[in-house]
Amino acid sequence: MFRHFATLLRPLVQLTATILVLTIALAHPASAASRIKDIVDVEGIRDNLLVGYGLVVGLNGTGDTLRNAPFTQQSLTAMLERLGVNTRGSQIKTANVAAVMVTASLPPFSSQGTRIDINVSALGDATNLQGGVLLVTPLMGADGQVYAVAQGSVATGGFSAKGEGASVVRGVPTNGRIANGAIVEREIDFKLADLATLRLSLRNPDLTTAVRVADAVNTFLGTSAAIADNPTTVQLDVPIRYHGNVVKLLTDIEQLRVEPDLPARVVIDESSGIIVMGEDVRVSKVAIAQGNLTISVTETPQVSQPNPFATNGQTVVVPRTAVNVDEEKGRRLALVDGSISLKELVDGLNALGVNPRDMISILQAIKAAGALQAEIEVM
Repeated sequence: MFRHFATLLRPLVQLTATILVLTIALAHPASAASRIKDIVDVEGIRDNLLVGYGLVVGLNGTGDTLRNAPFTQQSLTAMLERLGVNTRGSQIKTANVAAVMVTASLPPFSSQGTRIDINVSALGDATNLQGGVLLVTPLMGADGQVYAVAQGSVATGGFSAKGEGASVVRGVPTNGRIANGAIVEREIDFKLADLATLRLSLRNPDLTTAVRVADAVNTFLGTSAAIADNPTTVQLDVPIRYHGNVVKLLTDIEQLRVEPDLPARVVIDESSGIIVMGEDVRVSKVAIAQGNLTISVTETPQVSQPNPFATNGQTVVVPRTAVNVDEEKGRRLALVDGSISLKELVDGLNALGVNPRDMISILQAIKAAGALQAEIEVM
């Protein structure tokens, strides 16, 4: 009897387990929910751009022409004077030196002594920086203060080679990089732990997403500490239990998941024919027809020669031109129903047999007709 009761109970247990799984799935939908740390930036925690001017030496005859780049000669003369070598009034002839601009990005909270990567770009008419060495170059911020000092061997991603009658260039040999090529000398004073208010900046501004971020933070904290000021910014007042420990607060809330909401948008790259459409793109009821017209012109000139032993005869070229017009047949109007989904829109356009470039024109025409409920952005 107990075995028979267990047999009857097994389907009920399986049904209960199925309902439980569905309930969990509904409570935590497998949607495109993202962590807060992936969609917002904390105001004050950001990189700072650095720039400097320096010299690259040791080039194999591929440096600046001093006659065409006077700033290189002036910099070289000034550098030699600082090292105790006087070259004022003398004519320097060298092709192994290049003036360069050095750029870098100083990460937030970088301490003195840490190393950062730098980029080196030729400023004059140097043709190749391969094998060169960057001399000591101060890197300054927007305030004119020196925050790092750069030096090291330049590594280029391109190359160039030439002979008497031909040359080849791959990549950009006048642009290079030095890994860990700069040492941080000055720290940026920013006390994160002492802040009483945080400002979270959305990377993709949107009103709905800002409100969802504020709601998620308030639900986690159990207070109304966060409020969406505008589509870009969420202001968060640091709760009392996190005073002096803002890092712990950011660590806790950046793992919260929020489903971002974006406006309907169609992004078009006309140069490569790439089309990207958002999920919420909708099209009103519209009829579409597409056809191709090809006109080909072929020139086949012929030579006309005089008869043998003809007096006053001349050889002339007689033009022969063939013009062919090919208009694709069988194209008819296609009806696209209103309020269709993105998948249905793609299927409908594919059914027309159009290529991506024709599809760009069709989407722009639909937008011009007022039937495309989305923003078109051309890159």
